[in-house]
Amino acid sequence: MLKPVRDRSVFRTKCLLTHRSSEDSQALRLKRDLTVWHLVALGIGAIIGTGVFVLIGTATVGNSHRPGAGPGIILSFLCSGMVCALAALCYAEFASMIPVAGSAYS
Repeated sequence: MLKPVRDRSVFRTKCLLTHRSSEDSQALRLKRDLTVWHLVALGIGAIIGTGVFVLIGTATVGNSHRPGAGPGIILSFLCSGMVCALAALCYAEFASMIPVAGSAYS
């Protein structure tokens, strides 16, 4: 059986204003120095996901059910990248024609 918590110091919180003004918090602040490459990596990670990075090896080498693409995988990625770039340009033109907040569904 669980015992009730009698000591409320476990749930004690510090006031936000005193925390922000204390000298200890100044030393513990994180340095803000995101570069362009950090932001690009964040964007790629948010858009693509890990599946494409995990499955590149399987697509290149293959498995027991099908042969892999081998060096042709580079050509496949270039072709699909060009198609995605063209779709992005179409979407950018659409967004410039209708400059309102929202997406393609508004």
